[in-house]
Amino acid sequence: METAERFRAAVEKRDLAAMEDLFTEDVRLYSPVKFTPFEGRPMVLGLFGVLLRVFEDFRYVGRFEGAAETSADGTEAPAEVLLFRATVDGREIHGIDLLHFDGAGRIKEFTVMVRPQSAVQALGQAVLAGLVADGLA
Repeated sequence: METAERFRAAVEKRDLAAMEDLFTEDVRLYSPVKFTPFEGRPMVLGLFGVLLRVFEDFRYVGRFEGAAETSADGTEAPAEVLLFRATVDGREIHGIDLLHFDGAGRIKEFTVMVRPQSAVQALGQAVLAGLVADGLA
């Protein structure tokens, strides 16, 4: 999927501006550190601004393409999983980004899963501090 490749390149270059047209206006990002999703392109881009500062040694290490159910009626849409490794506050993180695409190929839903729990806690603290510093929380 071209969008996933463009997203990956933008993250690896830490180029927030290159991400903007990859998301739908109503994108939802499900984070491991917050129960409710981050909603809307401005908020998701703000979160990525924080993440690009928080993650150390971030790198994608694999990917899987396929389809995933995105609605209550069981409809499937194109999806891609990007596997990553990073460090936050000295803790190594293993994670995945699950990207769901709309009919135009833009990212409509984004789910992040990370392990281990100690890394999730370190990530949550760092992200909250970044969101507060940027006036987003």
